[in-house]
Amino acid sequence: MPVEFLGIAATHNGSETSPRSGAAFDKEYTLKLARAHEDHGWDRVLFAYGSGSPDPAPAAAYIASRLDRLQILLAHRPNVSYPTFAAKTFATLDRISDGRLTVHFITGGSDHEQRREGDTLTKDERYSRTREYIDIVKRIWTSHEPFDHEGEHYRFHDFVSDVFPVQQPKPDVSFGGSSAAAYAAGGAEADIYALWGEPLEKTAEQIEAVKAAARAAGRTTPPRIQVAFRPIIAPTEELAWEKAHRTVDAIKARKEKGEPAVVRHHRRGDPENTGSQRLISIAQSGERYDRALWTPTAAATGGAGNSNALVGTPETVAQALLDYYDLGVDIISARGYDLLGDAIDFGRHVIPLVREEVAKRDAEGAARGPGTLVEAV
Repeated sequence: MPVEFLGIAATHNGSETSPRSGAAFDKEYTLKLARAHEDHGWDRVLFAYGSGSPDPAPAAAYIASRLDRLQILLAHRPNVSYPTFAAKTFATLDRISDGRLTVHFITGGSDHEQRREGDTLTKDERYSRTREYIDIVKRIWTSHEPFDHEGEHYRFHDFVSDVFPVQQPKPDVSFGGSSAAAYAAGGAEADIYALWGEPLEKTAEQIEAVKAAARAAGRTTPPRIQVAFRPIIAPTEELAWEKAHRTVDAIKARKEKGEPAVVRHHRRGDPENTGSQRLISIAQSGERYDRALWTPTAAATGGAGNSNALVGTPETVAQALLDYYDLGVDIISARGYDLLGDAIDFGRHVIPLVREEVAKRDAEGAARGPGTLVEAV
């Protein structure tokens, strides 16, 4: 199966290791970073969502109107707009991008962050709302006749949209999470299920949980699996590990200084969401796993988001990614700490190695033909 690569569509040059040099939405940098992804072999970029961050939808439209190939993954929280409005926004963006949109629905793992924008529902209530929201959006994308909706969270009457996606019957829906409620919702509704990078054994367990949830929902085809990492690469193993330790030191230094961009987004104390709790537990159990997985980057941020690293030469990191590919992961999400430089380096030195090996394996599989038994080694 083909492999795809997802990068980050940041709107400024700041990261956990260094403050931004300009405004929160730096138009020139946003385009420069997106173009670097398009020019260096990436398939799509994520426009992330934060309560105080620039609105990702118009930022995505800005990039879509200026680049020809790069696909868009738009993060969206159901609490910020009514589903009738959101469905039209998504359809319009799919039109602007000529059918390059995927929507990533975020239920919200932190009560504190949700309340920043007036969302006071409990976590279980948020999952219920998200499932209803996705169902409504899908129906709006595909319904050409007016319809009513009377649900637990939304009610409206006689609605029909006049704008429909380029992609038929609809754009893909992405979803993520590591709790039983997340597996149930994403297993039922998602085309793509997003996970944070964990050791191979635990990732395999999560993939099976997603598949089981999809089967329980009556689906015959489970979601595709995406896994996210923070690659730290260098020409030699020694240089890569030196770079990794410098990275963690920089994260810790910024937190100790109380810099708002780090402390506000990566709050102190125990995280509420299961995914972050898992990352912290894994870090407490060990620093290094499998070929290249390294947990101190996650520990330094309190398990905030995509934060486990893959450390090594491009060859080492590529082989580590292929280990996940062998588990059934076919979308790799990656971003470094120097957003622009690392996107270029990863695209130049890692992506080609992974694509070449995947193509080789696919060709060998095709040559063997369907149903061929391969002797175990």
